[in-house]
Amino acid sequence: MEGGTPEGSFGFSPEPSLEEIRRRQAEFTTERDWERFHKPRSLLLALVGEVGELAELFQWKEDVVPGLPGWRPQERARVADELADVLIYLTELAAVCHVDLPRAVLTKMAQNARKYPAEKVRGSAKKYNEYTEEQSTQDPKLETQQEVPCE
Repeated sequence: MEGGTPEGSFGFSPEPSLEEIRRRQAEFTTERDWERFHKPRSLLLALVGEVGELAELFQWKEDVVPGLPGWRPQERARVADELADVLIYLTELAAVCHVDLPRAVLTKMAQNARKYPAEKVRGSAKKYNEYTEEQSTQDPKLETQQEVPCE
Protein backbone atom coordinates (compact mmCIF):
# COMPACT_ATOMS: atom_id res chain seq x y z
CA MET A 1 0.00 0.00 0.00
CA GLU A 2 1.35 3.37 -1.03
CA GLY A 3 -0.01 6.57 0.53
CA GLY A 4 -2.54 4.69 2.67
CA THR A 5 -4.56 3.41 -0.28
CA PRO A 6 -4.88 -0.14 -1.57
CA GLU A 7 -2.71 -1.09 -4.54
CA GLY A 8 -4.15 0.33 -7.76
CA SER A 9 -6.51 2.80 -6.09
CA PHE A 10 -6.37 6.58 -6.26
CA GLY A 11 -5.17 8.94 -3.53
CA PHE A 12 -4.85 12.72 -3.22
CA SER A 13 -1.60 14.61 -2.85
CA PRO A 14 -0.90 15.48 0.79
CA GLU A 15 -0.37 19.15 -0.09
CA PRO A 16 -1.95 21.63 -0.18
CA SER A 17 -4.18 21.13 2.84
CA LEU A 18 -7.76 22.36 2.84
CA GLU A 19 -6.66 25.15 5.18
CA GLU A 20 -3.94 26.17 2.71
CA ILE A 21 -6.52 26.26 -0.09
CA ARG A 22 -8.83 28.38 2.10
CA ARG A 23 -6.00 30.76 2.95
CA ARG A 24 -4.83 31.14 -0.67
CA GLN A 25 -8.37 31.76 -1.89
CA ALA A 26 -8.92 34.34 0.87
CA GLU A 27 -5.75 36.14 -0.27
CA PHE A 28 -6.88 35.98 -3.90
CA THR A 29 -10.26 37.47 -2.95
CA THR A 30 -8.76 40.18 -0.72
CA GLU A 31 -6.18 41.24 -3.33
CA ARG A 32 -9.05 41.93 -5.73
CA ASP A 33 -11.33 43.59 -3.14
CA TRP A 34 -14.05 41.00 -3.81
CA GLU A 35 -15.10 40.28 -0.21
CA ARG A 36 -18.21 42.44 -0.63
CA PHE A 37 -19.36 40.15 -3.46
CA HIS A 38 -18.54 36.88 -1.72
CA LYS A 39 -21.58 36.61 0.54
CA PRO A 40 -23.01 33.17 1.38
CA ARG A 41 -25.88 33.30 -1.12
CA SER A 42 -23.66 34.48 -3.99
CA LEU A 43 -21.02 31.84 -3.24
CA LEU A 44 -23.67 29.13 -3.06
CA LEU A 45 -25.10 30.14 -6.44
CA ALA A 46 -21.59 30.22 -7.94
CA LEU A 47 -20.97 26.74 -6.49
CA VAL A 48 -24.20 25.43 -8.01
CA GLY A 49 -23.18 26.93 -11.36
CA GLU A 50 -19.82 25.18 -11.24
CA VAL A 51 -21.48 21.87 -10.33
CA GLY A 52 -23.70 22.39 -13.39
CA GLU A 53 -20.64 22.91 -15.58
CA LEU A 54 -19.12 19.71 -14.18
CA ALA A 55 -22.37 17.81 -14.78
CA GLU A 56 -22.43 19.03 -18.37
CA LEU A 57 -19.14 17.24 -19.01
CA PHE A 58 -20.77 13.91 -18.04
CA GLN A 59 -24.09 14.57 -19.77
CA TRP A 60 -24.89 12.07 -22.51
CA LYS A 61 -21.90 9.87 -21.62
CA GLU A 62 -23.18 6.49 -20.58
CA ASP A 63 -21.26 4.00 -18.48
CA VAL A 64 -18.59 6.37 -17.23
CA VAL A 65 -16.18 4.24 -15.21
CA PRO A 66 -13.66 5.27 -12.56
CA GLY A 67 -10.48 6.77 -13.95
CA LEU A 68 -12.32 8.03 -17.04
CA PRO A 69 -10.60 5.65 -19.47
CA GLY A 70 -11.17 6.63 -23.07
CA TRP A 71 -11.62 10.31 -22.26
CA ARG A 72 -9.40 12.69 -24.24
CA PRO A 73 -6.77 14.66 -22.29
CA GLN A 74 -8.72 17.88 -22.95
CA GLU A 75 -11.87 16.36 -21.44
CA ARG A 76 -9.98 15.14 -18.39
CA ALA A 77 -8.43 18.62 -17.97
CA ARG A 78 -11.90 20.19 -18.08
CA VAL A 79 -13.10 17.77 -15.38
CA ALA A 80 -10.11 18.74 -13.22
CA ASP A 81 -10.80 22.47 -13.78
CA GLU A 82 -14.48 22.18 -12.88
CA LEU A 83 -13.76 20.02 -9.82
CA ALA A 84 -11.23 22.64 -8.71
CA ASP A 85 -13.83 25.41 -9.15
CA VAL A 86 -16.32 23.41 -7.07
CA LEU A 87 -13.78 22.90 -4.28
CA ILE A 88 -12.72 26.55 -4.30
CA TYR A 89 -16.30 27.82 -3.99
CA LEU A 90 -17.19 25.16 -1.41
CA THR A 91 -14.17 26.09 0.69
CA GLU A 92 -14.90 29.79 0.44
CA LEU A 93 -18.59 29.25 1.29
CA ALA A 94 -17.63 27.21 4.35
CA ALA A 95 -15.23 29.97 5.44
CA VAL A 96 -17.76 32.81 5.16
CA CYS A 97 -20.31 30.64 7.02
CA HIS A 98 -17.65 29.90 9.68
CA VAL A 99 -17.91 26.15 9.18
CA ASP A 100 -14.73 24.22 9.93
CA LEU A 101 -15.11 22.02 6.88
CA PRO A 102 -12.58 19.28 7.78
CA ARG A 103 -14.18 18.89 11.23
CA ALA A 104 -17.69 18.97 9.71
CA VAL A 105 -16.66 16.22 7.27
CA LEU A 106 -15.37 14.01 10.09
CA THR A 107 -18.57 14.57 12.06
CA LYS A 108 -20.71 13.74 9.03
CA MET A 109 -18.68 10.62 8.30
CA ALA A 110 -19.23 9.45 11.90
CA GLN A 111 -22.98 10.10 11.56
CA ASN A 112 -23.07 8.15 8.29
CA ALA A 113 -21.21 5.23 9.88
CA ARG A 114 -23.91 5.05 12.57
CA LYS A 115 -26.78 5.43 10.08
CA TYR A 116 -25.30 2.93 7.62
CA PRO A 117 -23.57 0.15 9.60
CA ALA A 118 -21.58 -1.97 7.14
CA GLU A 119 -23.01 -5.25 8.43
CA LYS A 120 -26.57 -4.07 7.64
CA VAL A 121 -26.12 -2.11 4.41
CA ARG A 122 -23.36 -3.85 2.48
CA GLY A 123 -24.32 -4.05 -1.20
CA SER A 124 -27.59 -2.12 -0.79
CA ALA A 125 -28.55 1.38 -1.94
CA LYS A 126 -31.50 1.75 0.47
CA LYS A 127 -31.85 4.87 2.57
CA TYR A 128 -30.96 4.48 6.26
CA ASN A 129 -34.59 4.53 7.39
CA GLU A 130 -35.50 1.59 5.14
CA TYR A 131 -33.32 -1.01 6.88
CA THR A 132 -34.96 -1.94 10.18
CA GLU A 133 -37.15 -0.60 12.93
CA GLU A 134 -34.08 -0.74 15.17
CA GLN A 135 -33.11 2.77 14.18
CA SER A 136 -31.44 5.06 16.63
CA THR A 137 -33.82 7.32 18.54
CA GLN A 138 -31.28 10.09 18.14
CA ASP A 139 -31.70 12.53 15.30
CA PRO A 140 -28.21 12.58 13.71
CA LYS A 141 -28.77 16.13 12.46
CA LEU A 142 -28.94 17.39 16.06
CA GLU A 143 -25.46 16.16 16.88
CA THR A 144 -22.76 18.77 17.24
CA GLN A 145 -19.46 19.06 15.49
CA GLN A 146 -17.58 18.66 18.79
CA GLU A 147 -18.22 14.90 18.76
CA VAL A 148 -15.35 14.03 16.44
CA PRO A 149 -11.94 15.40 17.35
CA CYS A 150 -9.99 16.84 14.47
CA GLU A 151 -6.66 15.02 14.28
